[in-house]
Amino acid sequence: MANDSATTARKTNRRAGGRSGNARRTTGFHLEQMPWRIPVNPDRPTEPIDTEGVQAIHKGAMHILENIGIEFLNDEALTILKDAGCRVTGNNVRMGEDFVMEMVARAPTEFTITPRNPDRAVTIGGRHMVFVNVSSPPNSWDIHRGKRSGDFETFKDFMKLTQFFNCIHIAGGYPVEPIDIHPSVRHLDCLFEKLTLTDKTCHAYSLGRERVEDVMEMVRIAGALSDDEFNAAPRMYTNINSVSPLKHDFPMIDGALRLARRGQPVMVTPFTLAGAMAPVTMSGAVTLSIAEGLAAIALLQYAAPGCPVGIGTFTSNVDMRSGAPAFGTPEYMRATQITGQLARFYGLPLRSSGVCTANIPDAQAMWETSNSLWAAVQSGTNMVYHAAGWLEGGLIASPEKFVMDCEVLQMIQRYFEPATFATTPEDIALSAIAEVGPNGHYFGCAHTQARYTDAFYSPIASDWRNYEAWEADGAVDTPERAHRIYRGIVDNFEPPAMDESIREELADYVARRKAEGGAPTDF
Repeated sequence: MANDSATTARKTNRRAGGRSGNARRTTGFHLEQMPWRIPVNPDRPTEPIDTEGVQAIHKGAMHILENIGIEFLNDEALTILKDAGCRVTGNNVRMGEDFVMEMVARAPTEFTITPRNPDRAVTIGGRHMVFVNVSSPPNSWDIHRGKRSGDFETFKDFMKLTQFFNCIHIAGGYPVEPIDIHPSVRHLDCLFEKLTLTDKTCHAYSLGRERVEDVMEMVRIAGALSDDEFNAAPRMYTNINSVSPLKHDFPMIDGALRLARRGQPVMVTPFTLAGAMAPVTMSGAVTLSIAEGLAAIALLQYAAPGCPVGIGTFTSNVDMRSGAPAFGTPEYMRATQITGQLARFYGLPLRSSGVCTANIPDAQAMWETSNSLWAAVQSGTNMVYHAAGWLEGGLIASPEKFVMDCEVLQMIQRYFEPATFATTPEDIALSAIAEVGPNGHYFGCAHTQARYTDAFYSPIASDWRNYEAWEADGAVDTPERAHRIYRGIVDNFEPPAMDESIREELADYVARRKAEGGAPTDF
């Protein structure tokens, strides 16, 4: 499924709802959307810097790694890197260019993650581009309840949106943190719902041994896999962040090592804000980010040669008047594009994000998010985190914003389809031009009649009527339309099929681990 061709996509009803579409129609709610597919980006990437610029950033990153060093606050990592021949002084690790490049060369250029439903497999790398739901905000916001702390019911609502939309390929981190569940067992409840409400690839937070091991075991159970089958191929993934500047903490490196040793992918994403946690210049911030990312990738490739990894970019700038993070800025776009050039130089899959700083799903939210998403397209990104639902610099998840973002994601998918740029004789359409001539129109000609049902993108949330028709129908604005779509999805949701014995085994595992105390906390 990960390699669906554009021809297959065109032959499919472009706006069918998939297997659950018929069920939704019986409830009175139906939303015509694009079918599931893994988008393939046909465009040449935007490359702001030349070959000499790529070399300058590469050499700068190598200088950092060899002469300044990266702090690893993890004794196992220090032992591994010392064994590899790196210079270890306390927590500081310095590694030479030859070692780093040898380790990076071990990493695959692309890999496929297969969740419990193999039809939902995703390929990471090459020209493939997959979209991940919003992950990790502590708060939610909708137009009727406003901003509030995350809770379990809202978490489940976002899981339903994640499953429903075919343009969302991965159920990443928690779309909103359910703070009404104690952190010691939160991962157990969240993963149970994620694995039963969705059948898409899921993610483990690298926040301690117990959480990582529990998630791997639950994914194994959900897929009806033996340990050997789980270890033989990617079934899930984690994303880790450095602690910029120049530091990797204990739990994320611990979790990354655990997954890598079992063949599960690790996306390494430094979080560098120019002017605060990185140099104020964008090339300086990217250089720092590359050094931090490659240090962790070198560690993982030495510990688990050939394990699937990717490098991420979360380089943006701060508002120098307030110190607050800013996203979707021109600087963010350029940093993403430049990191794409470096990712291709190293032969690594790239992760970026669909982010904004806006506080509600307004015009600012959409122009900043569109900037971020199109920077992902231009950079050749393979995995787009936070592609739907992100607000307030990651502090809010919004269901209306989720729906509005999915409109943009579908437009990007349509933009990739050859129908938008094909030049076959049928596309040049000389016969239609001759048929219509200088005095007619194309609405009724045979060429149009054969193609009008799927000739153009069909929106899910946009309203393309004129002002008078829109006003006569209640003058409903975009966030309200998105809210109604969100409620229609959630209120009529039917989960994907799961064998009852597997569901029971998952429930039993969760109950047992809760009885054992889950993950240790200090409160």
